[in-house]
Amino acid sequence: MTSLPESSIVEQLPPSSVSVAPVAQSSSTTDATVPPLLQVGVPMIKVSAKKQKRYLFRLDADQGQIIWQSKKLRFIPIENIKELREGADARYYREQFQLAQEYEDRWLTIVYVLDGGYKTLHLISATRDIFQLWDVTLRRLYSIRQQLMSGLVSADMRQAVWEKQFWKGADDEQDQRLDFDDVERLCRRLNINPSREDLQRRFKQADSQNRGYLDFGDFKRFVKHLKARPEIDRLYKKHVNGAEGMTFAAFEQFMQTSQKSSLSRVELEHIFLRYAFCPNGKAPGSPPQTSLDLAMQSISIAKEAGPQSSLPSAESPPGTATTASSTSVPSVDDALMKLSGFTAFLLSADNSVFADQHGRTYHDMSRPLPEYFISSSHNTYLVGHQLVGESTIEGYIRALLHSCRSVELDIYDGDTEPTVYHGRTLTSKVSVRDACAAIAKYAFVASPYPIVISAEIHCSVPQQEQLVEIMKEVFGDALVWAPVDGRPKIDALPSPEDLKGRVLLKAKNLYVVEGQAVSEKEVGVETESSTSTDTSASDSDVAAELKQEWRKARQNEAELIRDLKSEFKKARGALNRVRSPGAQKVASQSVPQSPPPSGQPAKPKVKMSMELVSLLVYTVGVKCRGINKKEEYAPEHIFSLSENTANKLLKQGMMDLIKHNRTHLVRTYPKGTRIGSTNYEPHRYWSAGCQLVAINWQTFDLGYMINHAMFQRNGRAGYVLKPLALRSSDKQLLARRTKHLLNITIISAQQLPRPKDSQGREIIDKSIVDPFVEVSIHIPDWTHSPFLPEKTADAYSPPTAGNIVEATSARTVTCRTGVVKNNGFNPVWEQQICLPFDLVGDMKDLVFVRFSVKQENKEDDEPLAVYCASLGSLNLGYRHLPLHDGQLSQYLFSTLFVRIDIQDA
Repeated sequence: MTSLPESSIVEQLPPSSVSVAPVAQSSSTTDATVPPLLQVGVPMIKVSAKKQKRYLFRLDADQGQIIWQSKKLRFIPIENIKELREGADARYYREQFQLAQEYEDRWLTIVYVLDGGYKTLHLISATRDIFQLWDVTLRRLYSIRQQLMSGLVSADMRQAVWEKQFWKGADDEQDQRLDFDDVERLCRRLNINPSREDLQRRFKQADSQNRGYLDFGDFKRFVKHLKARPEIDRLYKKHVNGAEGMTFAAFEQFMQTSQKSSLSRVELEHIFLRYAFCPNGKAPGSPPQTSLDLAMQSISIAKEAGPQSSLPSAESPPGTATTASSTSVPSVDDALMKLSGFTAFLLSADNSVFADQHGRTYHDMSRPLPEYFISSSHNTYLVGHQLVGESTIEGYIRALLHSCRSVELDIYDGDTEPTVYHGRTLTSKVSVRDACAAIAKYAFVASPYPIVISAEIHCSVPQQEQLVEIMKEVFGDALVWAPVDGRPKIDALPSPEDLKGRVLLKAKNLYVVEGQAVSEKEVGVETESSTSTDTSASDSDVAAELKQEWRKARQNEAELIRDLKSEFKKARGALNRVRSPGAQKVASQSVPQSPPPSGQPAKPKVKMSMELVSLLVYTVGVKCRGINKKEEYAPEHIFSLSENTANKLLKQGMMDLIKHNRTHLVRTYPKGTRIGSTNYEPHRYWSAGCQLVAINWQTFDLGYMINHAMFQRNGRAGYVLKPLALRSSDKQLLARRTKHLLNITIISAQQLPRPKDSQGREIIDKSIVDPFVEVSIHIPDWTHSPFLPEKTADAYSPPTAGNIVEATSARTVTCRTGVVKNNGFNPVWEQQICLPFDLVGDMKDLVFVRFSVKQENKEDDEPLAVYCASLGSLNLGYRHLPLHDGQLSQYLFSTLFVRIDIQDA
């Protein structure tokens, strides 16, 4: 291990900064400002695979950025951070860079998203005290940004953070004043292009003392007018109906009629009192945050506990988060909701568009495993290309922290221990021990429910035994295993609740797969007979280019396949010891009982360790022999289907697959020609009841987005209960087909993001965004074409400015609004879109809606912002959608204001 000279860091620090008082890891703090030392910046060593170099790093709380100067000014927006790792949690990288253990307690790794991909920043601080100062402060700032994005803060706090951020960005000279040119540049940054005359008028109105510049107080007046929401004003007046404010009766009617709320009167009273004003003018549920400094005082810096706040939350009863001056909670009869309170409510978590968030509702987790969709990944070890990408533990960490519950290992012989990589490709390798250690550490951070390791095992018997030893050592009591002899018969699979905190291995049991060839997945190819009829031209081109390499690979495997075929005929003794009764019945029909002809040489034994077989308990991999009454599978038998094979099964007999999936697990995975790690659309296979629909988590495309939307539900546990129609044997449920219209009014957007360069900097030029909104509805394969009303009557209202865009497939209907010119700050459309869709068995959970904000004449570019959710998890009524970038990182202030309604056709 390499040691860096301490003088390379310490000698560059000012004397006062070498020793810093330790920061207590308490659950709350009153000193929440960024320490001056971190504002000025401290030298730290930036470590990469190629070099270690010292830079000055500083924290800007107002801008929400980590900043350092290399060849260019670099920065990381704090809201883009995905994870902070310190010490032992980052040991993998320290050892990879061959640096000494002495740096471990001063090591900080920051994982963030920028320019369409994950990136890491590795830092070593000069002293332990400086490290603690950085770690605590950064986590606190990160907590603030997370609460802002989740809507768990007051409108005052949100406004205060926004004002500080944009004031700091506009005040280039740091002289605490903005002249007219500064304000004009600010408007361009805010994506708004008012006429010069209009801007001068607004500037003069804000310049209360007629000084020719705006101080911070003037600036707040200026942006208050700029951020006015006339569309909310109109909605408020409609429900107030001329009164001085919104009474509880008016609020209750709004919630029941417009918002389709099912909350009780008591629950509505609690919400009303959070945003209503007492006769004395004070808001009982609104803390007095007026600046970022005050806002930060309520944020916890504890790392183990979640961020705590004195701010009112959706779960808090009225009066528990009152201000210091509030001594009692008023009656709903005495309170009124003013426009500011109504606006704050519409933007809050109490009015979230997502119906299944913040752990408010959990699914029943006591049902057998086959009754759940399970968040699954494909080639988890890869973070890029299928042929030349990098194998790393990072893929496991990212997936597990996002509640993925099934990860994949492709295991081959290594020099001393088994290794993981994509066989017969140029991908790099990672040791099985490192991969298992990463899985063990992060398995249950985001979810307590079981992990399924889907393994393709290509290594020799001795290294199979090593694999078992490694797994037992690393996973300990969490690993599910059972002796091969004397196992009781399994009648049904256990539930996620039964298997909490457990790790299951899924791999092919070669003793059970008797008389059958190794699957195409095992030899790294797909047979021509399994090629899907809907393969795209590009996939065909890629397949042609790789055909020669695949032919060589198949020839190399041919001898092994012949050995296995012949060996299965000699394995009856072993089969009787390990097979379940159901499998024995199948084997007695399919394995010849007669001895081999005299003179025939003895066949080699099955190349599978019995120790490895002991790990296959509830997830025993077998080859799919077809799905019909002739074939019988034990409850623990699970087979994997390539995308092409699954497509054929969907066409041949979707109902047979649905029936099989009620009691058995099935895994699907992307076809081999997706060498760029693109994804299929997972809801196609969910609609047939497939549980482990594996996707490439390193690719942020539509398939990833739909998968992310599905598993945001159920408290992000990674398990979602399947719709009743896919779990019940009642055939009438699947026979029920209904037609509906999704009516969405796109009202307005707030602070749309500007396009950014590769360094994450906003591209600020003279052009202003001309935005429009495209809404797509994605329907599973239960329909051959999108349902359209027979008559274009009142039931169907196409957009008045825009047109139905040709569907990308038979399962997608898309519609778009008109364009708003020169305004990406607060564009208003107030335009209705109507999207027809059909349902089978009322399975709204499997229909997905995607909102994309795009620019005129740049329709083919990546959208400015997106939001995707299942139809079953969308609340109806007036809602603000949180907007995300193409990597599904949420923007801090960008929202889309819509009204959502569903009607029967």
